[in-house]
Amino acid sequence: MDMDKNILSQYMDACELVNETEQDIRELKKKKKTIIQTKVKGSMDIFPYIECSFPVEGMVFTYIDEKQLEDNEKLLIERKANAEEIKKQVEEFINTVPVRMQRIIRFRYLKKMKWSDVAKKMGGDCTADSVRMEYNNFMEKK
Repeated sequence: MDMDKNILSQYMDACELVNETEQDIRELKKKKKTIIQTKVKGSMDIFPYIECSFPVEGMVFTYIDEKQLEDNEKLLIERKANAEEIKKQVEEFINTVPVRMQRIIRFRYLKKMKWSDVAKKMGGDCTADSVRMEYNNFMEKK
C-alpha cells in the first residue's frame, strides 16, 4: 500500500474530528427536537372581560430552518465519514509495515509523542535522532 506520510500526521486530527462531529450531530438532533413553552395573556371574548393566561408551545424553527438543519446534518455525516476513512487508511497502512516501524508510527503519530519520548519507548541505545532517521529512511523507501 502506497502511503503519503502526510496522512499520518492527519490521523490524530481525524480522530478528534470524528469525536467533534459526533457531538455536533447530537447537538443538531437535540436542536431539532427543542420545543418551547410559554404563556400568553388574553381575555374572554364576552362580558365580563376577565384576563387569562393561555399555555402555548411550539418548535423554535420554521420549515425552512428544518430543511437547513437536515442539510447541515448530512454535511456533518459526510465529514465524519471522510475523517473515519483517513483513520482507516492509516490503520491499514500500519498493519502492513514491520512491527518495529508500527511501534514508531504508533508512538509518534497516534500517541503524538516527541521523538525523544519515542526513543525512550523503543529502548536500547535509541536516540531521538536515530529513531527519526530510521522512520525517515523507511518512509523514503515506501
